[in-house]
Amino acid sequence: MTPVPLGDQVAALRHGAGAYPLGRDVFSVRGDDAGSYLQGQLSQDVTALGIGASADSLLLQPDGKLTALLRVTRVDGQGFVLDTDAGFGDAMVARLKKFLLRSKVEIERLPWRGLALRGAEVPQAAAGLLGVLAEAGVMALPFEWNGWSGIDLLGPKEMVLDPATGQVPEGIIACEREAVEACRIVSGIPAMGSELTDRTIAAEAGLVERTVSFTKGCYTGQELVARLDARGNNVPRRLVGVIGGPDPEGEQLAFGMTLHAGEPADVATDKVVGTVTSAAWSPELRAWVALAYLHRTVDAPGPVRVRSGDGLGGSRPARVALLPLLGDP
Repeated sequence: MTPVPLGDQVAALRHGAGAYPLGRDVFSVRGDDAGSYLQGQLSQDVTALGIGASADSLLLQPDGKLTALLRVTRVDGQGFVLDTDAGFGDAMVARLKKFLLRSKVEIERLPWRGLALRGAEVPQAAAGLLGVLAEAGVMALPFEWNGWSGIDLLGPKEMVLDPATGQVPEGIIACEREAVEACRIVSGIPAMGSELTDRTIAAEAGLVERTVSFTKGCYTGQELVARLDARGNNVPRRLVGVIGGPDPEGEQLAFGMTLHAGEPADVATDKVVGTVTSAAWSPELRAWVALAYLHRTVDAPGPVRVRSGDGLGGSRPARVALLPLLGDP
């Protein structure tokens, strides 16, 4: 099979119909107290979810720092499904069980597989597949973040195909990680383990509007979120985009690189004002792109310099931009 060029994969993920394995840890949360317990632990208004409805939410530590960015889906009157980025489910469940006490709640890992369908033509291209999977009980959850849209499929492994080994339906292109990362970064979507860690404050990553209800009751970690919101979410650093060079084989952006303001300076005195957390080549923008945390004293959009994370060598020009990067001149 002839490999699909990176640019065509990105075009499919954005404007056509693309598919890729969706790495998610999935758990069932059931019991008489499931709704009330999750309502006191998650930042979203869980009790307002109708059956089949989903919402992104934060699971926080008591000090307001992040444990997990997750999605909560109500499946019936006493049951929910929680899913988060693969590799972070155990930490999510350990945090939930820490405050479970005597609540009548059972949490169970589901041995499910995820498949992401992305692109404006997904509803038409995947109509037949979606119909078959719906009858088999596979969850089809709408996805939309900063203009990037699609559907996430979650279900038993024997029902949800792996595009790397299974034949995707005609009209849908199987896409590789490089294309997915390019779309994610340009769209300004943070991921667990890179942009989101146990030291992250939700406001830094621009997550508050998407994940927090300010009309529900109290939940663990609420105090910091509410206090920062009352102060205009003026945090020491914020997640931004970085646009680098126009040569895919040239000077790359990479995880761990540092951002610097002002004119070039001696390495020993060159103050770090930001750090790259994810990077990729973007066929859409025809440039290297990255996500980075930038100190609030530096304006965005605006020019910066990039230096390798080891502090060796010179710096090169780049610019920071507000997210998403789509349409950035």
